[in-house]
Amino acid sequence: MSDSGRGKGRLVAERRYPKTTAQKPKKSKPKQASKPAPRRKAAARRNPVVAFVLGLFRWVFGLIWRITWRITAVVALLLALGVGYFYTALPPFEALLDGRARGSVTLLDRSGAIFAWRGDQFGGAVTADSVSPHLKNAVIATEDKRFYYHFGVSPRGVASAIRINLSEGRGPLSGHGGSTITQQTAKLLCLGVEYDPKAWKSEADYVSDCRQSSLVRKGKEALYAMAMEAKYTKDQILSIYLNRAYMGAGAYGAEAASQRYFSKHAGELNPQQAAILAGLLTAPSSLAPTNDLERSQARAATVLRLMREQGYLTPEQEKTAQTNPATLSEEAERRLGGYFADWVMSTGPEFFTSGTTEDVVIQTTLDPKLQRAAEAAMNKVYAEKVTKPGSVVQAAIVVMSADGAVRAMVGGKKTGVSGVFNRATQAKRQTGSSFKPFIYATALELGYSPYDTVVDEPFCMNIPGSGQWCPKNYSNNFKGRVTLTDALKNSLNIPAIKISESVGRDLVHKVAYEFGIQSELNDTPAMALGTSEASLLEMTGAYAGFLNGGSAVTPYGLKELRLKGDDTPLMGTGGGIRERVIQPEAAGQLTWMLEKVISEGTGRRAQLPDGRPAAGKTGTSQDSRDGWFIGFTADYVTGVWMGNDDNSPLKGVTGGGLPADIWRETMARVNDGLPITPLPAIAPARPEPQVVQEQPRHEQADPERQRRDNLIQQVLRDLLGPRN
Repeated sequence: MSDSGRGKGRLVAERRYPKTTAQKPKKSKPKQASKPAPRRKAAARRNPVVAFVLGLFRWVFGLIWRITWRITAVVALLLALGVGYFYTALPPFEALLDGRARGSVTLLDRSGAIFAWRGDQFGGAVTADSVSPHLKNAVIATEDKRFYYHFGVSPRGVASAIRINLSEGRGPLSGHGGSTITQQTAKLLCLGVEYDPKAWKSEADYVSDCRQSSLVRKGKEALYAMAMEAKYTKDQILSIYLNRAYMGAGAYGAEAASQRYFSKHAGELNPQQAAILAGLLTAPSSLAPTNDLERSQARAATVLRLMREQGYLTPEQEKTAQTNPATLSEEAERRLGGYFADWVMSTGPEFFTSGTTEDVVIQTTLDPKLQRAAEAAMNKVYAEKVTKPGSVVQAAIVVMSADGAVRAMVGGKKTGVSGVFNRATQAKRQTGSSFKPFIYATALELGYSPYDTVVDEPFCMNIPGSGQWCPKNYSNNFKGRVTLTDALKNSLNIPAIKISESVGRDLVHKVAYEFGIQSELNDTPAMALGTSEASLLEMTGAYAGFLNGGSAVTPYGLKELRLKGDDTPLMGTGGGIRERVIQPEAAGQLTWMLEKVISEGTGRRAQLPDGRPAAGKTGTSQDSRDGWFIGFTADYVTGVWMGNDDNSPLKGVTGGGLPADIWRETMARVNDGLPITPLPAIAPARPEPQVVQEQPRHEQADPERQRRDNLIQQVLRDLLGPRN
């Protein structure tokens, strides 16, 4: 049994060592070194999905990288081309400082002091170095605190603005813009596009296009801003911004705003004043201190806090500025003569006023003392005597010298305003009895005496085409035979009509026209009652002719117009004394009669408190729709009108009432401090009274007498000359 086991060979050895083991055995590697290869093979075999994902990731990442750098290169190239395009179109720095579409108009009063501005104000070019450091710091702290560190666009600022807009429920581009000062300057420059009347209907449309906020526009704005950063220095960009930014009240640029609000140069501003100007940049019209000082000061307080937080002010400096907020200069606070300034602008040539592209200076006739007097008188009477809540009754005042130089003007009950309806110059209203002096002026010129008489009695006339007309006096009673003086001082209607018809309506019309009543006059007997319309300026100018001895005047406010910086005037006074209308004796006698109106007649409420002699006439139109009082002292003529804008009747107002009160209050202030001077009145001698010839009421006049009267009137017309 044992032999059979040995005879089969070494089976165990053969299992352990295969045939190859017959070769020379190799040195076996250490056990640890032989393990890694089998593990890698096993891993590869075990995770084919992982290998696929990793390979796919490497391929996708490589693809994205190849696309990204190509797109980046293209975008960079396009940016470079865009920036380069705008860069080549940018003009020299100096050419961008003044970007106004219109010029400015500076109005000076009679003594040469500024009282108003019109047009687009520009006080002259400033630089970032020439303005007050406080203004420079305030603008940077408020508008762009990283101004000196970005390249024209601030991605951080844009992202922050979008986040705020979305959080507040607005669109990403609505509200906060995240614009840098450079981008704001690019917008002010309209990306280099200049206004072309052929391309835009108006400048407003042009500005609207420049301010749009589309993505395309924002992109162009960014390119333009980067081009500016490449072309100009930071301080040059800031200088352009400080000269072009609108700062309210018609002021473009820091210098104009500084002069407008504080009457000082931009280099002299203190921190609180600088904060006011910097605060205007967000909303210049609503935050303008001339519009709402308290709101402007509140915004300035925020600016001062930002300046302190960013290290431009110490806590002590901020505290001092906060406790002493900036206020307007005296010139800016007055807002004097707005109606007057508007009128002067309308009387000058348009290419040097409302449409000027140059900076113009206009010397005017305005007297600030008299302007304040007129405004104070208006306010006093309205405060004390127009007590009905919500009263809409309006009034207007004109004060002028005897040569037609307008010294003060108030065009409505609201004083200190401009750009509104001016009732002193634009309203045409029935003149009422204030027209009657032209009738008596004609009669005096024809040789009548103030002592001549006329009968005040019931009176009717047959008007062709209208039938019988029977006018009445305002008092509905009759005085019988009265002198011309009594008829005028008591404003009797019947004598005025009789005298007008006696001397001839055409001659009355001629005298009124030559004295300056340019409005069309009714050619009917009712003309004597002031049924025609005229402006307050016309009527006041006509009465100036009575004061100066009978010569017509052209009311004027413009004395001299010149370009800013030039000494040679381009035009001079646009008015003054013109040709003589009536003789000095007739004018003196009329003044004597008008003095009786105030001292004894319907104008007694206009008597001046210091006993100063004055002459004038009341006027009340049909249905009491208008109340007038026009009169003069030896120094000034003043006209007052009162009425409703809708021409509705006044309640309890006549020319001898509230208009006379306003006139008295105005003239008391106007003449304050002046010596009491007698009127240029000529008292008539007392001749044998002459009865004014009248046509009988119910029968025809004697033909021979009528022919003789017509001949006399024709001779007088020939002496006066033809009517224009």
